[in-house]
Amino acid sequence: GRAYAQTAGIPLVDTDQMIEEEAGMTISDIFRLKGEEFFRETETAVLKKLQKETEPKVISVGGGLPLREENRALLKQLGTVVYLDVLPETVMERIGSDVSDRPMLHASDVMGRIVSLLESRKPHYLEASHIIVDVNGRDVDDIVEEIYRRAADKTC
Repeated sequence: GRAYAQTAGIPLVDTDQMIEEEAGMTISDIFRLKGEEFFRETETAVLKKLQKETEPKVISVGGGLPLREENRALLKQLGTVVYLDVLPETVMERIGSDVSDRPMLHASDVMGRIVSLLESRKPHYLEASHIIVDVNGRDVDDIVEEIYRRAADKTC
């Protein structure tokens, strides 16, 4: 998201960061103190807030955001949705061993949890997306170039 926003010359908005700012606490603390349902409701509220804004932006969302049907519809209304298709091994490589700030990955078998989450979430990701990009084994510049090209093709 950051690299694409920089290439396109538009701001990046991270919904998780917006949620933390609005709640005045980290996502881990939100999950611990207020629960997942509160967090999911706040995700939807953030999307509705973004819907009222008119300037172009890249919106980076957390992995659970597209799970709600309402959120998938809101995402599609906000603009072109890109699903970065990733293998569990790539996720593990990128996040490393510290999952303390990732409440959905708190498990004794982190890789197993990643596999399970990806399998259960993929149908929702596919439904929410306009463009699917395989990011495995690719560098950021190559991925950004493909998204830029495919997004431009989609608007024609």
